Amino acid sequence: MRLLLIHADYIEFTALEPAVPNPEEVKNAGKKERVEECLVAFTTVEKPDEESPRDVAERAAALILEHARTVGAKRVVLYPYAHLSSNLSRPDAAMEVLEQVEESLRGAVEVTRAPFGWYKSFEIRCKGHPLSELSRSVTAGDSGTGGAVKGEAAEEEVRSEEGSEPAQRSEFLVLTPEGEECRIDLGKPETFLNLKVEAPLVQLIKNEAGMKEERGAPAHIKLMRKLELVDYEPASDVGHFRFYPKGTLVKDSLEELAYEIAIKDLRAFKIETPFLYRLDEPDIAEQAAKFREKDYRLAVEKKEFCLRFAGDFGLFRMMKGATMSYRQLPIRVYELSPSFRLEQSGECVGLKRLRNFTMPDLHCFCADLEQGVKEYTELFRKYTRLTESMEIEYAVAFRVVKHFYEEHRDWFVSLLRIVRKPALIELLPEMKHYWVLKHEYQAIDSVGGNTQLVTVQLDVEDAARYGIEYTDEEGKRRGCIILHSSLGSIERWMGAILEQAAKDQARGKPPSLPVWLSPVQVRVIPVNSSYVGLARDIAERVAAEGFRADVDDREESVSKKIREAEVDWIPFVLVVGEKEASSQSLAVRVRGEGVKNADFAGLISMLKERVGDRPCLPSYLPLMLSMKPRFA
Repeated sequence: MRLLLIHADYIEFTALEPAVPNPEEVKNAGKKERVEECLVAFTTVEKPDEESPRDVAERAAALILEHARTVGAKRVVLYPYAHLSSNLSRPDAAMEVLEQVEESLRGAVEVTRAPFGWYKSFEIRCKGHPLSELSRSVTAGDSGTGGAVKGEAAEEEVRSEEGSEPAQRSEFLVLTPEGEECRIDLGKPETFLNLKVEAPLVQLIKNEAGMKEERGAPAHIKLMRKLELVDYEPASDVGHFRFYPKGTLVKDSLEELAYEIAIKDLRAFKIETPFLYRLDEPDIAEQAAKFREKDYRLAVEKKEFCLRFAGDFGLFRMMKGATMSYRQLPIRVYELSPSFRLEQSGECVGLKRLRNFTMPDLHCFCADLEQGVKEYTELFRKYTRLTESMEIEYAVAFRVVKHFYEEHRDWFVSLLRIVRKPALIELLPEMKHYWVLKHEYQAIDSVGGNTQLVTVQLDVEDAARYGIEYTDEEGKRRGCIILHSSLGSIERWMGAILEQAAKDQARGKPPSLPVWLSPVQVRVIPVNSSYVGLARDIAERVAAEGFRADVDDREESVSKKIREAEVDWIPFVLVVGEKEASSQSLAVRVRGEGVKNADFAGLISMLKERVGDRPCLPSYLPLMLSMKPRFA
């Protein structure tokens, strides 16, 4: 059974005419019915539900009631909606399940059920808060017990396709770097809650099983504003943000790391393609249609256009026209791809889900599956380095067609040895999308939700669909194997890093950004105005070494300046006065580690150790703090 739950200001609906031969009897046909302040449950009863209708109904009712209580709704509207699945049950069976759901809810909430078997017009106004829209799939378990409630995936992929997974149930297991397999059942928590694996992986499995408990908005929404990084732009569309100087520096630093991995490490070609595409081009129209209603559309000179929701549009058309030889493969193509997706307003949650975001996309064109698997390994290695650079907790998940996993099991184990983590493996009974395999690195936020970051997809179909070919050894034209990969939306990375800081703070650790991403890495505080020159000299020497420093030259007490440096999460703070002026010694306050005595060379050594080989852009802020405007 499929559910789409909308917390609404109101819903109005009118039964217009019968949609099936024997519709439910309706007394008020043609008359508008309105329910205020309610949770609307759009419901689709599926073929497998016929085997255990009461079990499915009870589970659905429990889920609906739990969410109604979470959002504070005292009224529930059950709305039969056949459009959430293509695997529909018989009308009589669907009616039986809906009546049982209604019966189970009565007494706990006020229930209204829209008529079954009728074409209906309706109008709804969604409240738009983070919990106002939720999709769920409810199944019965074996012999009517042990069923599962599974959350629907709504993460940003390199490219989204229409349709759900096949009706056959996926199998799940945890695979370790040692090659051990543990089969789990998402409907039976006892099979995974006590696994001896890292907490992020357990939480990811719980979320896959629909066990995530919402505890409010993610912490990064407040932190991004408090730290003067990112803020909402009220003059733009929802899900579009302004980046202050510090936030722009963090964003640019993440983009620079993606560039280094793609261009310097993997030697990809960098390209740039338009944001705007004509919908009278058949291949673009086909792809846009599959994305349903998540694209921005506009008319220009009587032609309809859409803003790209991923970088594939221009890339595929470019590669279709390219002449490639087997000697040149694999060919890697990189684009920093600003993308636009018309998410529902209630789906837009801080930096986790936006309508305008930046994707560092890398596509690799390979001669055959053997080369594609080798290329996948290289990407996995590079993307592991990327993720480790962020200093966050994360889990690894693979979605793979079962026969491909069985044929390449040892290779999957070799990948896990690179990341040194066990992974959740979802075995799909058959191929549904253009890929036979994909993996994701998933961050866990401060309220237990997961956010997809890095992803790679092994595509075995799109080359033929889009006419992307190379010339083989015999001079024949052949289709490529394509690896779609994204180093993860830049904005999501920022959100994930802030969420990690919030989790650290909840555990009693000082919240911080990785030193290489800190907008100010060293703050120098003179004890009084007599030592501003000394402080400036030290800060300029730090900058000359390639790091970011400023001087707090304001007319404030030293204690207040130190407190504000802590509030700003400055990783290294120096207080300089007579002692520092007369010696080479510096008292370096290292965030979370206390005071360390070092000379200037020792300070630079500490910075180099923490930044490592990651980018370190020059500061976007004035050297003197008194010259910096306040943005938030």
